Amino acid sequence: MGEPVGPFPGSEGPLPEQLIDRAIAAVHHQQADEFEICRDLLVAGPGGAVGVQVVNRALLSSLVGEVEHAWRRGWQPSELVRAARREGGARHARLVADACAAQIRAYPIASVDRTWKAQLEAVEADVWWTHDDHFVDVWAVRHGVDRAAAITTAIEVLHLLLSMPAVEPIGPMPGVVDTVAANGHLDQRLLDRVRALLAKAERTEFPEEAEAYTAKAQELMTRHRIDHALLAATAGKRDRPSSVRIAVDNPYEAAKSLLLQVVADANSCRAVWMKRFGLVAVVGYASDLDATEVLFTSLLVQATRVMTGAGSKTDRSGRNTTRSFRQSFLTSYASRIGERLNAASERIGQEAAASDRGAALVPVLAARTEAVNDAFSEQFPEMTQVPTHVNNSEGWASGRAAADRAVLQGRAKLSG
Repeated sequence: MGEPVGPFPGSEGPLPEQLIDRAIAAVHHQQADEFEICRDLLVAGPGGAVGVQVVNRALLSSLVGEVEHAWRRGWQPSELVRAARREGGARHARLVADACAAQIRAYPIASVDRTWKAQLEAVEADVWWTHDDHFVDVWAVRHGVDRAAAITTAIEVLHLLLSMPAVEPIGPMPGVVDTVAANGHLDQRLLDRVRALLAKAERTEFPEEAEAYTAKAQELMTRHRIDHALLAATAGKRDRPSSVRIAVDNPYEAAKSLLLQVVADANSCRAVWMKRFGLVAVVGYASDLDATEVLFTSLLVQATRVMTGAGSKTDRSGRNTTRSFRQSFLTSYASRIGERLNAASERIGQEAAASDRGAALVPVLAARTEAVNDAFSEQFPEMTQVPTHVNNSEGWASGRAAADRAVLQGRAKLSG
């Protein structure tokens, strides 16, 4: 929690930090009466106006401290805001963004990685208040709630931040210089070309054109990954797997997560759905992570276009079955994509072994696969299998047909 700021003026009662800790514990143990007692004491701020300011300062200090602790446990600003929105609501998300803005003040701007800067800008993390001692009260006014509601939101956010487990750090947090040069990513110019091709595949109404664009994009990514793997092995570079976390939103997040997992598998990555936070963590080499993300995004856009194009659905009794149709559609789509990509992987293995560089390529790819599996097991030693449910046969058949039209033959051109 934050540093003690002293007892309430003229009071021999508990420190504000102690009340905050008690309130958080009450939330955790679902003790409503205890929580109300602590909250009401924090609202009143014994000692008059000065006591209120003491509470304001203590709450903001606690929020800032827990944001920093979450950063050190691997979480990034946008992920914290996302978690607050999922488990609390819009006000909780705004409070986390404000706490991130308050915390980032402690670091020289030059020590903040560009990805963090982009995230902070995206969540609108800005110090808009004039003095920390008035933060809670001006925050309440800004959001149209009373002081009690503002303090309740702060305690619930603190409880959330304290409950978030450690995750794999992605990039340097503020104040830490990244001494490892980023390498192995898809070249920016190549990424631009790939995204342009996939954008055309997403827009066209002609399956043959979508097939050509998608195949060409996949071919470009595959060539880069294979070339980089061989180059790194030849040069003796100790390239190693890394991680990304990709947001997957409702509705149908289970089916969307399944699609991301099969795309990750096809690109020599491993993925796991972090259901509570609406994220899928993907472990792999940098270029494979890039390929996974851009291909998943495009496939999801294409699947969504076909799915929504089918319109609303009803059963024979006139009941609306649109939701079950779409859930089954996406699950079937992901399943079929996985089948086709697994078959493609087998063909690629055979072609690689028969090519001129097969003797060098096969052990290199095997070593990289083993490294990815080891890194994944280290990050996620315990996982729970989440079953997928399909209860709409029409949606399943339609999703499978859409997956058959999403031609992914670029990987088969490895020997080209």
